[in-house]
Amino acid sequence: MSQSPRSSPSRRSRALRGAQDNLRLLAADLRTPSSSTAPLFGSVEKRWLRLTPYVVVFAFVVTLLPVTVSVLVNDYRLNGAVAGALATAQTVPLLLALTRPLQAWWIVAAADVAGAFALMGSAGTVDRSWPWTPMVVIGYLVLMACLGLREPRRTLLAVWLATGAVGWLFELISQDRSDGVHLLLFVLSAVVLVVTGALRERGDAQRRLVVQETISEAERAQRTVLEERARIARELHDVVAHHMSLITVQADSAPYRIEGLPDAAREEFGAIAAGARESLTEMRRLLTVLRSEGTESELTPQPGLDRVQQLVEATVRAGVPVELALAVPDDPVPQAVDLSAYRIVQEALANVVRHAPGAPTRVSVTSDGTDLTVLVVNLPAEERTSPLETTGTGHGLVGMRERVRLTGGTLDTGPLPDGGFRVAARLPLATPPTSEDPS
Repeated sequence: MSQSPRSSPSRRSRALRGAQDNLRLLAADLRTPSSSTAPLFGSVEKRWLRLTPYVVVFAFVVTLLPVTVSVLVNDYRLNGAVAGALATAQTVPLLLALTRPLQAWWIVAAADVAGAFALMGSAGTVDRSWPWTPMVVIGYLVLMACLGLREPRRTLLAVWLATGAVGWLFELISQDRSDGVHLLLFVLSAVVLVVTGALRERGDAQRRLVVQETISEAERAQRTVLEERARIARELHDVVAHHMSLITVQADSAPYRIEGLPDAAREEFGAIAAGARESLTEMRRLLTVLRSEGTESELTPQPGLDRVQQLVEATVRAGVPVELALAVPDDPVPQAVDLSAYRIVQEALANVVRHAPGAPTRVSVTSDGTDLTVLVVNLPAEERTSPLETTGTGHGLVGMRERVRLTGGTLDTGPLPDGGFRVAARLPLATPPTSEDPS
């Protein structure tokens, strides 16, 4: 099939429009510096590293400035005033490159172009580097390094292409004077921009990774707290259900136990029993929502202080010498406090088994009539042994804090000076006031 005569011009026009759009984007990038003006290495902790860029660039400036003036005057036979102005414009803006490298590039590039034109009419240019002098090449590469460490990839591409375009134009203007130094600068600029740009992108990726890890750690901690709260809520279901069942039974049996109740009172007791039964039904639905897979064992009755002795005996069989001092009050302990005290002892002893196997441990549960105090203290392991677990989920201490918070008590945990560990919880025996903050 013959090709339509209009198809080829159409493709060329589309390619031309695409090239024009790309050039406009690159030109816009050259006019849009990075929003950050922080000094290079400004976020580094060590002070000497933060000062290193200033020292290096200042050393280049104080070296290149007098050398440039001397070479332009003595070798290129340029006027002293012009040589001083060009040397200043080509070197001093390098100090600006530490915070605003793209603006410094515009100044230095303009000064380099002006110097190339000034050297065209100088008698000393013959047999010497042109359009760029050796000092221009060195200073320009320092500037490229500052650009690569700050600006995005597309801006670096625009600067590199502009560098090549200007050198190519001077090649066209005077091929006799050109010695190919513009090609050398073009290649060396690419190398410096690629290396420093890669270092910048690697640093940015590492910073984003640190931020993401921080966010993930916070999310994991929050998830741990939520999981512990859900587990505690599931355990307290039996406690609340027991009280609601008592209310239901008492309300249902009141008309039979109490003689001579008026009809209004009988209806009131019936309404109370119906409301209690409805609350129990809603609680069972809530428990279904809170219960996750693999939690069937939570259907068993919840333990309390009466099982602390069994818990200690099981820990002793595991190889941990434990002493128990148990002085529970004669009056019934609130079920939430009873369950929380048992769980705190359980978690503390589990931590001893995991992290300090064989360490002598003392468990004390006492009451002063107002508060129940739970104290678990372990000494360092008598022999140097590796812990059974070097890492943990963090649920133990989180669970203790949530249980103590639930009962309105306080918790104090931390290492001891001799290398042991201490867990001390105070649980009020009275019902804590309802907090206004649900969190």
